[in-house]
Amino acid sequence: MSTFIHKTAKIPQGIEIGENCVILAGVELGGGVKIGHNCIIHEGTKLGAGTIVGDCAVVGKQPKPAKTSSVSYSEPLPPLEVGESCNIGTGAVLYAGSTVGNNTMVADLASIRENSRIGDFVLIGRGVCIENSVEIGNYTKVQSNAYITAYTVLEDHVFIAPCVTTTNDNFMGRTEARFKYMKGAHVKRGARVGGNAILLPGITVGEEAFVAAGSIVTRDILPGKLVMGVPAKVVRDVPKEEMLDKDR
Repeated sequence: MSTFIHKTAKIPQGIEIGENCVILAGVELGGGVKIGHNCIIHEGTKLGAGTIVGDCAVVGKQPKPAKTSSVSYSEPLPPLEVGESCNIGTGAVLYAGSTVGNNTMVADLASIRENSRIGDFVLIGRGVCIENSVEIGNYTKVQSNAYITAYTVLEDHVFIAPCVTTTNDNFMGRTEARFKYMKGAHVKRGARVGGNAILLPGITVGEEAFVAAGSIVTRDILPGKLVMGVPAKVVRDVPKEEMLDKDR
């Protein structure tokens, strides 16, 4: 086994790089970065100081959509940028065109597609799929095997439980009209979404709202309301002691 490092890559002294890695042109690594075995760091990728990349991760990959995909790119996207003290797990795949803030964890087998913006102190759990053009705020947690569809917005301090599904296309791939209406959910600050819940396209979940496990959300949720059921309906207010700002 051997490791290839392109001559234009900027690698400070003392960086730990595992066996059989490929580090391509223009890559920039901050001080204290650690790269596991069998990793690929694609062209121009920037990894902040203290960031750790697990074995077999693919970082900074350019997208190559299918011929039938609703997205296409005529030119390469800007390189991926990952902040300081991040942890990228084993087998994770991060695409070009995206940014990841400081102190964020992307767990094993998770993926972050292109043109997404991930904040600071975010947790992306094992096997989570973050599609293209997603925005995730600071201190938000997306737990294992959740699916965050394209054009979704998760604000700060949001909690997404395991196996939550978000959707963005009421036409499910039929008719050209769908492109005009395609939109993911907007989950506002401090909202929580329980395990296996489904959010329909364009839904707004208000600040500090709570979606019970297994619910199907078909309409907007007002701030501070707890909803449950199929379809989800308001049951009560979220208790004040559970609020981020308890004095509000």
